[in-house]
Amino acid sequence: MSSGYHTSWKVPPEHREDPAYRAAGRRMDFAQAVYDRRSALGWSTAELARRAELSEEDIEAIEESGVDPTLELIERLATALEAGARIDPRTSPEFRFEDRAA
Repeated sequence: MSSGYHTSWKVPPEHREDPAYRAAGRRMDFAQAVYDRRSALGWSTAELARRAELSEEDIEAIEESGVDPTLELIERLATALEAGARIDPRTSPEFRFEDRAA
């Protein structure tokens, strides 16, 4: 019978400041933001790829946290997703796409 040791992960504070740990977190937040916005619009990965002038494999790699969010990529996806991009390291998640103000 399980004693619940793996019910939550505890990351030591010194690891949270490691550049590789933070970069992985940014990729995960970016991936989730792209997926959430795409899903909210009811689009397939193929539709987003077409609108962003990327391949469907590129979109899948982004949504699998396999791509670093460069400024050029963020701008391209924000335009394609008809949204603004918000990055705030003081919040969790740090990254999200938002509807543009009317």
